Amino acid sequence: MQLITHILWILFYIINGVLAVYFIIPIVFFLLHYILPEKKFGKFKKQQTEKQFDFAAIITAHQDTRFIAPLVDSFCKQQYQHFVVYVVADDCDISNLHFTDSRIKIIKPETALHGKTKSIKLAVDSFVRQHDALIIFDSDNLVHPEYLKNLNAYFQHGFKVVQTHMLSKNTGTVYARLDSIGHIYNNFLERQVKMEMGLSSAILGLGIAIDLDLYKEIFYKDTLGGFDKRLQILLVQKVKQIGFAKDCIVYDEKVEDGATLEKQRTRWINTYFKYFPQSISLFVKGLFKLNLSQFLIGFIMLRPPLFMIFILAFILTAVSFIIKPILGIMWCMLIFLFAVNFVLIIATQSRQKGMVGSLAYIPKIVVRQIRSLLRIKTANKSFLKTEHNNVIYIDDLLNNESI
Repeated sequence: MQLITHILWILFYIINGVLAVYFIIPIVFFLLHYILPEKKFGKFKKQQTEKQFDFAAIITAHQDTRFIAPLVDSFCKQQYQHFVVYVVADDCDISNLHFTDSRIKIIKPETALHGKTKSIKLAVDSFVRQHDALIIFDSDNLVHPEYLKNLNAYFQHGFKVVQTHMLSKNTGTVYARLDSIGHIYNNFLERQVKMEMGLSSAILGLGIAIDLDLYKEIFYKDTLGGFDKRLQILLVQKVKQIGFAKDCIVYDEKVEDGATLEKQRTRWINTYFKYFPQSISLFVKGLFKLNLSQFLIGFIMLRPPLFMIFILAFILTAVSFIIKPILGIMWCMLIFLFAVNFVLIIATQSRQKGMVGSLAYIPKIVVRQIRSLLRIKTANKSFLKTEHNNVIYIDDLLNNESI
């Protein structure tokens, strides 16, 4: 009996320790951001070539063409001219898509693909010339006029993979701002600070630029949800550093209501569990190889969604006050510091209006995420596509935005 009690205590302390690390890392990273010297190009300090890289921008559209014209328009207004845009209109009516610019290519699959990786592969197979790198976009995105010009500089410095900076296209509702807040927080910790530390940044499913030869080398067959997670696992093991380009801005539409957010989070939570074994594998590889980039990305991929982390922390705090009061006090202090740090990150890193004021509505998103967790089985039965409605052009967006 004494042995069992001893083992339970060890497990209790291990669980406390692992969870505490997830609360401590953001605080440490926030301090490092202000301590470390700024490194715009991470490990690649010197420009290696004057080459003007040729980019293939791949837009994956599925059953909706409303947003294609605004995104194409934002490419036509680029200050950099070495690119071709490939629009894969999967299961779409393309009768309304007419562009006079020869750099815009419309690809209509003969049969519906219903898969993002399949659409990307079709675009690559349809390239009109040998490009240096490809960039993946969703059809509801927009790109800043300096996007490709700034991105070229990162490839000139030697990067093979660059995640560009996603900002919100719409912030008009509470849920859109709450969705944005989550991205601001994760973007700062998982991309910006890691770039400053010379470590690989986490990637997104959009605005990710990849050397073409490298992409062909790691292309995989999985066409289900969470393609960016699988891509991240493969890429971080292939390159010296996955870069983050803070000055390459891509705008993405945020969810505007609770029901849509719930559907989106159900898909994300399902993806978390789906790639859990691969996340463990990456974490272990990084540990044994002493590769800090792989280790940290694997460790963060193993982290449950933030609302689950908080629920577990409150449970541990309550249990600790019963069996180890000093530990309960320590948890209260850590949760308080984490909350203050969270607010500071949003306050200092937000580039769009209304974010700090929306923090008061966080309980709304927590309730929705708990409901999405209860619906997780539905994500295995359907794609749970996120619906978008904001059709806006880049000129109008920039005129209305204060950056």
